[in-house]
Amino acid sequence: MTVSEPCIGAVILAAGLGSRFGPAPKMLAPYAGRPMVRCAAEAALASAARPVVAVLGAHAGAVRAALAGLDLTLVENLDPAAGLSASLRVGLAALPPETEAAVVLLGDMPRIEAAHIDALIAAYAAATPRPSAVVPVSGGRRGNPVLLDLTRLAADLATLTGDHGAGPLLRRRSDVLEVPADPAVIFDVDTPEGLGG
Repeated sequence: MTVSEPCIGAVILAAGLGSRFGPAPKMLAPYAGRPMVRCAAEAALASAARPVVAVLGAHAGAVRAALAGLDLTLVENLDPAAGLSASLRVGLAALPPETEAAVVLLGDMPRIEAAHIDALIAAYAAATPRPSAVVPVSGGRRGNPVLLDLTRLAADLATLTGDHGAGPLLRRRSDVLEVPADPAVIFDVDTPEGLGG
């Protein structure tokens, strides 16, 4: 890595209760023959982001088993009912201190590929000045994953509570870089029927 290249990690949020999905763990639902959460993890590992942290919570043992054999840092949100914000803080805290930015992926977005992640990283690295975040946009809607500049957003991220990621705080900022993307960035799975969507 040259001096000019930013140090960018990835955080996969896979701790949620998935209550709208039904009794079976949502992260383990099969998509293209693999557990949904493994799709997200393999995409992150195929990208330029390092390290890749996965945040477990609800159904942690089963999700850990689904991720077996992958080069991930696994951490656990001991209170998954506290919502997405708690998982995000746990995941970001697990990154090395020199990490400048993090790509945050949702474990229930199985159509995300390494190219989506690398596009965010490339846009961030090329921007002058660096943005507070890089977000993909498809059909006029902001999607996921998102890249967060950990220095510029440190104070805001510390204030997040409840079942919210960085979306609400990014809406208030003028230094967010939007990049065009395909519909995969707005496709997530909340119900078993959504797997066919």
